[in-house]
Amino acid sequence: MKLQDLDVIVTAPPAPGWGGRYWILVKLTTDDGITGWGECYASSIGPEAMRAVISDVFQRYFEGESPENIERMFRRTYSSGFTQRPDLTVMGAFSGLEIACWDILGKARGRPVWALLGGMMNERVRAYTYLYPLPQHRMADFWTSPEQAAESAADCVARGYTAVKFDPAGPYTMRGGHMPAMSDISMSVAFCKAIREAVGDRADLLFGTHGQFNVAGAIRLGQAIEPYSPLWFEEPIPPDNLLDFARVAQAVRIPVATGERMTTRAEFAALLRTGGAEILQPALGRAGGIWEMRKLAALAESFTAQMAPHLYAGPVEWAANLQLAVAIPNLLIAETIETPFHDALIKGTIRVENGFVPAPMAPGLGIEVDEALARAHPYTGQDLHLQMQDAPCNYADGNDFQGGAPAVDA
Repeated sequence: MKLQDLDVIVTAPPAPGWGGRYWILVKLTTDDGITGWGECYASSIGPEAMRAVISDVFQRYFEGESPENIERMFRRTYSSGFTQRPDLTVMGAFSGLEIACWDILGKARGRPVWALLGGMMNERVRAYTYLYPLPQHRMADFWTSPEQAAESAADCVARGYTAVKFDPAGPYTMRGGHMPAMSDISMSVAFCKAIREAVGDRADLLFGTHGQFNVAGAIRLGQAIEPYSPLWFEEPIPPDNLLDFARVAQAVRIPVATGERMTTRAEFAALLRTGGAEILQPALGRAGGIWEMRKLAALAESFTAQMAPHLYAGPVEWAANLQLAVAIPNLLIAETIETPFHDALIKGTIRVENGFVPAPMAPGLGIEVDEALARAHPYTGQDLHLQMQDAPCNYADGNDFQGGAPAVDA
């Protein structure tokens, strides 16, 4: 069994577009006709440029190789270009291809991927979701309304979720880490207070940021929301100085979580060595794929750190996250996104049930991809999957920021 053909599909979810502006899906086919699906979570270059990178990595290191040789293909991709260091774009390409290899291997053996990673550890995976507007909410108002966020949180808990995530802390900009506006701190406190009152002790609060603060600003904000006991303080500072995470972790009594912008266990190892994070959030479509993150999970065990796979992408990466989550003992929780398009793209083959995802039992990733649907929604825009704001933090008038892929009223 050898890897023979590659196809790359860039699909754009319809409005409101939860999960980013587009998803990069890869389809690998072997010489004996087995098909595997993967997803590349890469947003630092445009999708057409990324298509070329994926094709180059495939032709150099995957084509003609057995899909079993994951380690060999990783070492070649990671090191052969006189690099041997983390590279977001190249490893993003590798990750999607690697996930597709696992899908092929599971299908060839008639077993889910988790069975090839050491077997089942978790019969079901605890899931969390972002807070999204309810039908009665106006999209433009939701992001600065603690009351509407509390209503959304109560709805999530009623559907079985035991953790909800929200990020009211203002813009993340291309200018690097900044000091939060006092209004952003006040808004963050108001959100935590309203959501905690709405859910009580029935759900954990996951406080999201996107690396937008400098160390001092992250500490000010983190200390302000401590009374509401969030489960984590997510990516409080930019990921370009991994040693600084320890300074935040030592000053704030909320566990630091991070990882969606990191790749390979090399970057995560720096956090573990310094105590910079207690909760690791790899995006498997960027971080090196399933096998590399299985290694990270084992490494994290020795530091009593937990894994919380990140998802702001499509359902193929979600399926990969879940296969890893089922197999590891130090799983905390996994992110999920429930939209009709996510569900339709994998034909409802994996779903959240009362706040948890049952371990997938079908071979490979456990999904059936609707290829025609993916092709029917091509991405035609010019923006990146996620994009930083050019304008600085607004200290005078406050901030109303929906994220790097702003939604519109559906």
